[in-house]
Amino acid sequence: MSPPDSLLRQRAFLLFWCARVAATLASQMLAVAIGWQLYDLTGSALNLGLVGLVQFVPVVPLSLFVGHVADRYDRRLVVRSCQIVECLSVACLALASGSGWLDVGTIFTAVFVVATARTFELPTMHAMVPNLVSQPLFARAVAGSTTANQLAVIAGPALGGVLYTAGPTMVYTICAGCFLLASALVTLIPRQPMPAERSAPRLDSLLAGIAFIRERPMLRGVILLDLFAVILGGATALLPVYARDILQTGPWGLGVLRLAPAAGALLTSLVLTRYPLHRKVGPILFVAVTTFGLATMGFAVSTTLLVAVATLMALGAADSVSVVIRFALVQIETPDALRGRVSAVNYAFVGASNTLGDFRAGLMGNWLGAPAAVLIGGLGTVLTALLCMRLFPSLLRVESLGPRTR
Repeated sequence: MSPPDSLLRQRAFLLFWCARVAATLASQMLAVAIGWQLYDLTGSALNLGLVGLVQFVPVVPLSLFVGHVADRYDRRLVVRSCQIVECLSVACLALASGSGWLDVGTIFTAVFVVATARTFELPTMHAMVPNLVSQPLFARAVAGSTTANQLAVIAGPALGGVLYTAGPTMVYTICAGCFLLASALVTLIPRQPMPAERSAPRLDSLLAGIAFIRERPMLRGVILLDLFAVILGGATALLPVYARDILQTGPWGLGVLRLAPAAGALLTSLVLTRYPLHRKVGPILFVAVTTFGLATMGFAVSTTLLVAVATLMALGAADSVSVVIRFALVQIETPDALRGRVSAVNYAFVGASNTLGDFRAGLMGNWLGAPAAVLIGGLGTVLTALLCMRLFPSLLRVESLGPRTR
């Protein structure tokens, strides 16, 4: 029997956990199918980078409005509506692929629509977490949510790579089903507290998240550290190049490379779920980001699948520690009435770092070759961590993830 403080006794959190697994599983399978099919059609590293740029386009212009929506409307409704849009978009890819008229333009259009929906979905899901469990369980819930994400990031690429052997249509069809399942699970989550006021989106309301972050150097440090570390250290866009041209594998090899960081992250997040971080959180964050950069440099020079997987697992483990700390700090430091808007601003930077990181990697990979692009990026991440330690000493001094007196 689960103890009273167990996450397994929290029905709302379990529904949320399963919904996040289903949605992330779909996203990861989709990424494998699109990456391999696009590289197979064009043979261009630049096009792989352009996928990241297309995903970036809706993030910044919509981020302020997203936060207002998350703070003023039923968050369950926002999330499940986004997942239905994602389901329909991927179903169109399945239809186009199965009918034989899928082209590069159709792929990029679907990527844009899914990215737009994810821009609304992810910050809203993050804002839901603090209200799913009691305060004593919050640190574990953050690690548990990360575990859900990483579990799907492990299974998704592997499953996508295997299913791709039956053709991309199969992958897209399964992805659509997973998005639909996630939407159904979110519907079953009990209604969360709603603000008494549901005002129209005024400028001061839209900018409230930015104003809140601007007044808190620690939060600025958290967001900027992630932004530049991942823009410089992101190598995901070049994994199809490594899989086919450097490591000489097929779609299954791409799936293995994509799941390796998640495998390291999952093992780490499982440990953090059982043993939450209690002391020296700030220094641990900077050690984790530095390790992420060093592991990226190790992956850059790998020439065998075993070495590549090992370095990517180390990269994922370090990133998991960083994600748990950064996510918890943003949520703990933000009152519930502002969580949607602050989460949206945070997601705008996180989304920008991931997508622009992919674009940077694809652009530099097309110019210098994949190994050089990844090596330079890893070095840039290490330098970013060292610089942020000097610029944001308040972040370095953070002792714990518990609530603080303001």
